[in-house]
Amino acid sequence: MGLTDLHSHLVPAVDDGARSVGDSLEGVGRLVEAGFGTLATTPHVNGSLTLDPAGFEPFMEGMDQGWATLREAVAREYPEVELQRGHEVMLDVPKPDLSDPRLHLGDTEWVLVEWPRLQVPPGTGRVLRWLKDQGVRPLIAHPERYHGVGRELEVLREWTESGAVLQVNLGSLAGRYGDGARTLAFRLLRRGWVGCLSTDFHARPHLKLYVDEARELLEDVGASEQWDLLIRTNPARILQGEEPVPVPEIEPRDRFWNRLKAAFGLGDR
Repeated sequence: MGLTDLHSHLVPAVDDGARSVGDSLEGVGRLVEAGFGTLATTPHVNGSLTLDPAGFEPFMEGMDQGWATLREAVAREYPEVELQRGHEVMLDVPKPDLSDPRLHLGDTEWVLVEWPRLQVPPGTGRVLRWLKDQGVRPLIAHPERYHGVGRELEVLREWTESGAVLQVNLGSLAGRYGDGARTLAFRLLRRGWVGCLSTDFHARPHLKLYVDEARELLEDVGASEQWDLLIRTNPARILQGEEPVPVPEIEPRDRFWNRLKAAFGLGDR
């Protein structure tokens, strides 16, 4: 079974991802080369727009056209790829209407969500519990990149206890977003709080995927089992509408982990 990616921006000319069909196909080709067989691409949409039918419908019509263009191009050039649709929904309002199935990952109840401006607003746990009550299963994009989560990570604990699943970016493990995001990503893995890894690939030729770098880092700390669950098993389960398998904590077993702790201030937990 190939790898499954649940977070990318491959639909051409709809957000800050692929600018053209050429960018899209170049990006899909690189993902295939890296081992991915299933892709759920997730263009941006603001949750507040879902409460404005007059604006939401024209917006989604444009997304539909871009999605159809991408689907046809990928079917022609990469027929072996399973391509699914979703969106990365910014929770810029506490109670968006996420009932439209086009917002969901594939045909599931899972929705990829993020908070505005990489900040944690008040009451996030309450919002996630409300979404769960509406039948939405939240998959939180790149929690390691948010500011203000606190040393003890209590807000992230609340997210997981609310039933949300955390999705960490591969690039964070390789340092793409700086030492702070890398440190937090490893701390979340250390606690076993991460449900899956994704590329968050924006399909520009100059951008890297960081698949090999992330895999090597986890293998170096003895986490080959966790790697397989995070990049293969759990993303596939989510896209099938299932709960992810709990991922074991990464137990330090050699000097490499101590070097990571010293370099990035990971601490014991």
